[in-house]
Amino acid sequence: MRQVLWFRRDLRVEDSALLANASKNVLPIFIFDKNILKKLDKNDKRVTFIYKSVLELKKKLQGLNLDLAIFFDEPKNVFTNLKKDGFDEVLCSVDFDSYAKNRDEEIESILPIKRFIDSFILNPNSHLKKDNTPYKVFTPFYKSLNIITQSYNIEEYSFNKNLEKIEFDYSFIPTLEQMGFESQELPEFLSKDAIELLEEFRAKVNKYQEERDFFYIDASSKISVHLRFGLISPKQVFNYFKSFGSADCEFFIREIFWREFYNYILFHFPHSEFDNLNKLEIKWNENEEDFIKWCEGKTGVPIIDAAMIHLNNTGLMHNRLRMVVASFLTKNLFVDWKKGEEYFAKKLLDYEASSNVGSWQWSSSTGADAAPYFRVFNPYTQSQKFDKDGIFIKSVFKEFENIEPKLFHIENALQSNLFVEYPKAIVDIKLSRQRAIDKFKEAKNEQF
Repeated sequence: MRQVLWFRRDLRVEDSALLANASKNVLPIFIFDKNILKKLDKNDKRVTFIYKSVLELKKKLQGLNLDLAIFFDEPKNVFTNLKKDGFDEVLCSVDFDSYAKNRDEEIESILPIKRFIDSFILNPNSHLKKDNTPYKVFTPFYKSLNIITQSYNIEEYSFNKNLEKIEFDYSFIPTLEQMGFESQELPEFLSKDAIELLEEFRAKVNKYQEERDFFYIDASSKISVHLRFGLISPKQVFNYFKSFGSADCEFFIREIFWREFYNYILFHFPHSEFDNLNKLEIKWNENEEDFIKWCEGKTGVPIIDAAMIHLNNTGLMHNRLRMVVASFLTKNLFVDWKKGEEYFAKKLLDYEASSNVGSWQWSSSTGADAAPYFRVFNPYTQSQKFDKDGIFIKSVFKEFENIEPKLFHIENALQSNLFVEYPKAIVDIKLSRQRAIDKFKEAKNEQF
């Protein structure tokens, strides 16, 4: 049996389903997928991060007397050639977004595939309600997992020490430039491995629940990018914090299962990747200028603009800010959530289809366990509550250094300052909130 171990978003050797379930003669591979890469900007920071991570995976596999064959091609071409080379089957971690499913079906027509749940803890098909239908609300979903969430350890995969490297040309390593990308400077935290980040976070996890909503406080674990690309598994993260037996860790562990929940929703409701999960027919605002101003951080609302400019510059956005800017786009500007989701997909370093789609549908009141349609974040109230002194806003707008912070939290107050040029808000918060509520009422009435 000659097996291909297809690493994708599981770039690690610890707790690896592939290295645990492979038989003997193996060819570990990674494909820089042209179908994906051609849609990305040449300065996409994620490609630099993945590139470095793939090279690190190659070193770790070599330390296990294996290696990693690297390709820059479309997957179907790679596997057509591997079939000619006499390979029998492919082992891979499963993904549930539309591109991944279509890609794997295409490869399965070339070589048999064995799929494993490796990027998440749960098998979405194994946790249903008593009537065998999927949960749509997080709290009962989470409570149903007590046997898992209350355990102190989830068994991790063990490396099969009997694996042998198949003779192959492992020498090819394309450069970023050859693939059409430019090497990017990454945020400092991405130079650290996942365990280092967890150890740093452990020192502040007791304040996580209290401080996580404040835009200017460094309260997060910074682990989302590593989780997204599988440099650490969610089981490893779970076991790390459970090992301390601390109640302070429980709130953070619960957050891990929001990620599981959104993956679960995408699995059971695949149409939600592209359409309203609740199937509401909504007549969205199609004014492209409004959307572009949101993207560029030119809305005239300080916290919205600061968040979007920071995202565009760094690929990062605080979790509560994601909710605030999403609410502003979908409720105040009444722009289709799919446009915001697509923009985040292009910009976020930790972009993950299931979580991003789920979060956007939550904000727009169209998805699972969604915010009620009449819940509309007031961006001025949010900045007053979570950035009272304008620390985050001023970190983005250096020219606002001497501005009285209270002006950030009052609609159009910056226009009264003679020393700054800042546009008037493109929408009235109160009027636009009422418009959104009226339009949702109209859509719901038409549905029934």
